[in-house]
Amino acid sequence: MSDLEWVYGIHAVENLLVQQPEKVKEVRFQEGRDDKKIKRLTTLCREQKVTHSIVPRKDIDKLFTTNKERVVHQGAAALAEVTKAGEEADLHKLVGSLEEPALIVILDGITDPHNLGACLRSAEAAGAHALVMPKDKSAPLNATVSKVACGAAESLPVFSVTNLARTMKKLQDQGVWIFGTAGEATQTIYEHDLTISSAIVMGAEGDGMRRLTREQCDYLVNLPMAGVVSSLNVSVATGVCLYEVVRQRLLKN
Repeated sequence: MSDLEWVYGIHAVENLLVQQPEKVKEVRFQEGRDDKKIKRLTTLCREQKVTHSIVPRKDIDKLFTTNKERVVHQGAAALAEVTKAGEEADLHKLVGSLEEPALIVILDGITDPHNLGACLRSAEAAGAHALVMPKDKSAPLNATVSKVACGAAESLPVFSVTNLARTMKKLQDQGVWIFGTAGEATQTIYEHDLTISSAIVMGAEGDGMRRLTREQCDYLVNLPMAGVVSSLNVSVATGVCLYEVVRQRLLKN
């Protein structure tokens, strides 16, 4: 399922033109930008036969005036089919079809689109099979997420579910072990076997996981903190956890 949406930023537009040019309907470039990055994008547009034009900066600015924040579009915007989050039933079909141990990222209450985009980028880079988030109290998949994710939002399956705890229970029934991250956990993530089918649950900064989400986890784990700060940014912590999974699976193979 996809909708047409304006995506902005050099890397986001380039990823679309390279990976999914068939989804790009139009690209607009800022007048006066003739640096190497923009020239590379215009070349890609010609090669992929994608309609493109040069317009005043104010015309690109207007595309994003409905956003609450001021976006840094870097002089490039693409109108493209942006994939929207899938349904819960499709998640379970995907997990059931895997021929290798599952690796799933579950985000509970991540409302900042920058954090969501960064988590998507780390998850895709680490080879996760899916990212799951609740329909409520979550950032939407929008242009900001796509820009930060640098293509991951279009390539990693994302699923938005109504009842996160219920979805976690169904994943457990499918043989997925669920590891929730919590600062007060007595064991670190490094003490667990993550070569099995695993889901890593990341809660919102400050509040952490919601009670029902926490109760549904098989294990609670933490990241050891040796400095004066009490926690990491959620996207950084997601990357650390995911690459511990990657490390263990590489060693096993």
